[in-house]
Amino acid sequence: MTSISKSAALLIVLSASLIGCADKSLLSPDLSQAQNAAPQATTSPAATPTPKSTVKPIPTSQSTPVPSETPKPTTASEPTATPKSAVVGNFSKTKSVTADHVPYSWYYMKKKTGQVPDFPKETKSFTADQKAVWVGTGKKVYLTIDAGGPLIEVDLMLKSLKENGVKANFFISGNNIKKNPDYLKKLVADGHFIANHTMTHNDFNDMSDDQIRKEITDFEALYKKITGKEVEKYFRFPYGHYNLHNLNLVSSMGYTSVFWSTAMRDWEPRANGAEDPYNDIMNNLHDGNVILMHQGSLENMQALSRICKEIKKKGYEFGIVSELHS
Repeated sequence: MTSISKSAALLIVLSASLIGCADKSLLSPDLSQAQNAAPQATTSPAATPTPKSTVKPIPTSQSTPVPSETPKPTTASEPTATPKSAVVGNFSKTKSVTADHVPYSWYYMKKKTGQVPDFPKETKSFTADQKAVWVGTGKKVYLTIDAGGPLIEVDLMLKSLKENGVKANFFISGNNIKKNPDYLKKLVADGHFIANHTMTHNDFNDMSDDQIRKEITDFEALYKKITGKEVEKYFRFPYGHYNLHNLNLVSSMGYTSVFWSTAMRDWEPRANGAEDPYNDIMNNLHDGNVILMHQGSLENMQALSRICKEIKKKGYEFGIVSELHS
């Protein structure tokens, strides 16, 4: 081989090695960013082999790894996770669901004080067999208190209701009754209305039919064991999550599902203390008002007596949900 040929061969080898080094240095920042953005993608074979990109021109190698990383799980999982956190049920299971399994989350559309709100459009398709209520008529208010979470200020709550002559409607989860049987006994002794709020307060849109039946019947058995009585056939879906199939199933067990026409974000601390639940309720007061508040809110318990007094001053009576008809 001539000296010229040797020099040419050496130059080719040297150029190839330099291109390989340059390619690595360009890839590594992009890959480190992709690893930070999507840790799961680093374990996939597509993230580790770089030889494919080394044979490409340097200008294109910088953008090549990014598209190979962009179909990472985060772009697919975020849309499924967001609706879940937005309290509309498990959308990862709804890709091929039938119409009666489409998950819903109860809501209402507030109007001016004194006017009955608007309600979800799906209620217009409810049949007579799908027993559900959410608002009444006339100068009656239905105070419903959900006890699926912490049981706080029980004595203050009972005192506030008793001093104002108010009978409330309690939707209690069985796990709370099991841990605190005296809580249930006090409510029954004071003449409050007790209804089924499932055994474990889990999302029905994530359950099978058999699991749903067990949630309801286990509550029934526990209630009877503690009180010696059958529980009234009124029910509330945990988190207000339901679908038409589950509504049918609950109805077939003899239950009327109770939704609401006033609620508030009382699972979070209130910025203005007891003023917030008071204003939330009084500013949305209307005929047949079904009010939802949670036992686990300190501000609710502190405002309860004032709320009861003011509602009565407005000329309303307090009713029991068994008076409501779908």
